Amino acid sequence: QGQPVESGGGLVQPGGSLRLSCATSGSVSNINRMGWYRQAPGKGREWVALIDSDSSTDYADSVKGRFIISRDNAKNTCYLQMSSLKPEDTAVYSCRIWTRTRDYWGHGTQVTVSS
Repeated sequence: QGQPVESGGGLVQPGGSLRLSCATSGSVSNINRMGWYRQAPGKGREWVALIDSDSSTDYADSVKGRFIISRDNAKNTCYLQMSSLKPEDTAVYSCRIWTRTRDYWGHGTQVTVSS
């Protein structure tokens, strides 16, 4: 209960675009921060982008200028628009949300950038 569910991953060619979604159930309220993380094969998980309740955003240097994070508070949903994708963006992308009392992680969605 409360666990966010990611969708929108897939296989895309270098230079292409994908839009990821992170949906949370209605049982989760008072969501403050929402964020995206990724884990590439053989590597540790890294932070990608964050968006706060006031819609202020922050990005990892590796995706700045290529990825855009947004949220729809009415739907308790967060999005990650990814453009100019590179092979090094290949990873499992996971959503994380914070409420006043705890945080929740999704299981992730696979993004593969390959020709």
